[in-house]
Amino acid sequence: MASARPRAWVMSGAARFGVQAWAAIILLGLAAALTVFADGLILVFALLGCLLVGGALALPVLAARALAVFERRATRPLWQWFWADTRQQLPGLSLALMALLLAVSANVGVSTMVSSFRLTFVGFLDQRLAPELFIQVEDEGQSAALETFLRGEGIETLPLLSAPTQVQGRPARLYGVRVGPTYRDNWVFLGARADVWDRVQRSAAVIANEQLARRSDLWVGDRVEVAPDLTLPIAAVVGDYGNPEGQLVMSEDLFRTLYPDSYATQFGMRTKDAAALRQKIVQDVGVPDNAMIDQAAIKAMSLEVFEQTFTVTAALNVLTLGVAAFAILMSLLTLADLRVPQLAPVWAMGVTRRRLGLLELLRAVGLASLVFVFAIPLGLALAWILLTLVNVEAFGWQLPMFLFPLDYLTLGAYALIAVALAAAWPARRLIRTPPATLLKVFANER
Repeated sequence: MASARPRAWVMSGAARFGVQAWAAIILLGLAAALTVFADGLILVFALLGCLLVGGALALPVLAARALAVFERRATRPLWQWFWADTRQQLPGLSLALMALLLAVSANVGVSTMVSSFRLTFVGFLDQRLAPELFIQVEDEGQSAALETFLRGEGIETLPLLSAPTQVQGRPARLYGVRVGPTYRDNWVFLGARADVWDRVQRSAAVIANEQLARRSDLWVGDRVEVAPDLTLPIAAVVGDYGNPEGQLVMSEDLFRTLYPDSYATQFGMRTKDAAALRQKIVQDVGVPDNAMIDQAAIKAMSLEVFEQTFTVTAALNVLTLGVAAFAILMSLLTLADLRVPQLAPVWAMGVTRRRLGLLELLRAVGLASLVFVFAIPLGLALAWILLTLVNVEAFGWQLPMFLFPLDYLTLGAYALIAVALAAAWPARRLIRTPPATLLKVFANER
């Protein structure tokens, strides 16, 4: 019965894999449907669950198919046995391999999301913090005095006027800006016409932020009511990450026409020497020093805070891979004693214990490599859902998705190292197994 048990195990595992395959097909099909029809965070999270569980259930089936291909292409008897024996071990290792798949795919997805957000965040800071100095004034007199002073100094000034409003029944905010080189050179749009700033400067169009556009189901070319008697087309939609408020941007002239009593309370200034300009404004205009902000310092501080996210992400990567490696270690240790009857005949035919141990190590690394190959598309699908669906439903804005192949290869190397370390102990135990233990397998043979 001992010699027949492994074959029975394989046949039982094949039947179970068939059920898993159908369950995986159903879950992944449901995930594909939810990708199109999901509306709301609950359904989006259901989509994530279907994707991850369906991908995990599909892994043993796909791995068995891949190992069968390797077995057919092997020409030497030892390697034919190696691939067949690896396929035989899949039922016992499937749970640990699924844990590894989920760990690696989650790491790929989250690292893609965080890295994509980092690139987008840096570009957003460059766009919004382009003026080197930013000032908040207290009253209309101080605003007029500051603008007169800056005009006399020949400094590019970016006054910002604002007022609350309603857009399609939703609270929003109108902003009036002075169109100039800073806006033209630094603002990047999610969607836009070719002559965006020219149209805005002529008061013939407005710019909407992504939050307002998505919540109001508007986009480039649609018309929006900016005042009770004025409707203008949207010339561009701009990403406004981290801001929950809907916004419309128009020219300074149009804003002053709509709100003749308004005045700018915030000013951005372009200068090569922010410290000197800051001191001069305090002396000549009387604006207190604490009302001025060095934009470069704000950007540096923001990036420093954001870098902490990468530290947390790296720690989570190590934790999840460690848990998956521990699961593989426990599975291999559990199977170690059960595999002695299968390995003893191979040892008796001349394969040394050392080579058997190395083959066991190679088997674990090979399975981990197979898992990594399957984890890449699953992780990228996870990242796409997080960036495209979860962000939009939760925050009202969508992040662009970037790919980072070198990061994925590094993560794959870490996963292989973790699995190799987990498999090293069982392989070492096999190498040190006494020959008498292997010979006992044949004690009752007829």
